[in-house]
Amino acid sequence: MTFAAAFLLSTFVAGDWPQFLGPTRDGVYTGTDIAASFPASGPPIVWKKDVGEGFASPVVASGKVILFHRVSGRELIEALDAATGKNVWSYEYPTTYRDDFGFDEGPRSAPVVADGVVYAFGAEGMLSAVDLATGKKRWMIAAMQKYGVKKGWFGAAGSPLVEGSRVIVNLGGQNAGIVAFDAATGALAWKATNDEASYSSGTVATIGGERHAIFLTRAGVVDLNPATGQVRFSMPFRSRNNASVNAATPLVIGNLVFVSASYNTGAALLEVSGSQFKKLWANDDSMSNHYSTCVFRDGFLYGFHGRQEYGQSLRSIELKTGKVMWDVDGFGAGTVTLIGDRLLIVRENGQMVVAPASPKAYQSSPQVPIIKGVVRAYPALSDGRIYLRNEHTLICARISR
Repeated sequence: MTFAAAFLLSTFVAGDWPQFLGPTRDGVYTGTDIAASFPASGPPIVWKKDVGEGFASPVVASGKVILFHRVSGRELIEALDAATGKNVWSYEYPTTYRDDFGFDEGPRSAPVVADGVVYAFGAEGMLSAVDLATGKKRWMIAAMQKYGVKKGWFGAAGSPLVEGSRVIVNLGGQNAGIVAFDAATGALAWKATNDEASYSSGTVATIGGERHAIFLTRAGVVDLNPATGQVRFSMPFRSRNNASVNAATPLVIGNLVFVSASYNTGAALLEVSGSQFKKLWANDDSMSNHYSTCVFRDGFLYGFHGRQEYGQSLRSIELKTGKVMWDVDGFGAGTVTLIGDRLLIVRENGQMVVAPASPKAYQSSPQVPIIKGVVRAYPALSDGRIYLRNEHTLICARISR
């Protein structure tokens, strides 16, 4: 499991889901256990709310659900009461983002809550800091405009990484590939690399007693000192296909870093020691994550393999070797979250399924509906509830025993 920043562990309430992929940014939920089974109609819905455009996952902190979405020509950061769904506050600003391929034009990046502040990164690269209690603006920077970043295929999508006094963004500018801002003021802290941005969110971990910020940019893997921006090492990792994307978040397990991408890129496992790394294995046969990040338990990874639009399989592989343990062909796209020794899988078609996190075989409970429509955003889990959105609706459902 990734070790989260000490400051972050000390500032979120037990059961919170304050950032993309949860408290430790590895898709692991350690709160109330999930129910063994659900009615054929799905888990009970606590509340639902109409929402605007966006692929940004909701997050949960201090009894509030933070929703980042677009309504007409404005991006909204909205705080909802986690128990009722009622609005607590809203903060908004204008946007002119247009998707060149006719897809959703809302924000793609999940917000982050740390030290009582909400940080959000809009589709046009607007980086905002808003007070969690009141919704009042702390600071705002048009980051992509400021550093001359091109729009790319789908705008800005990587969730900010908050580490200590830094907010670190996979930005993609010239001499500003990865940029850190002061969390309190928004002032520039450091810039590093010339890498174009990917759609992957960075992660942070302690390896060998030192803090490492690890990003998967459009060009490859970058390991930096999060305090100074000093690059420890980088490794090329991308498809030769110009239309390709790197989107899954790197996973850190001890001193090992697992990365994966689709478009004939595959996966690689790196062993990190200080400023050096050793590639333990790499291939395109074990696991190729398109946009969904794997989860790890007891030596094995579980995740989605293959291109989303071509149909994905769900599979388990051995971390140390990349050996495929089992594969469910034609499963379709979705996301996977680890809860204890079980996998909570939300399919892109709005179906939910629970399965043991076991490398021996895939044995699932019956699939049940949880939300209609197309589900691309990751869920947030808190206090035995799941918060999940599709194109038009955000729901809160009870999934605990």
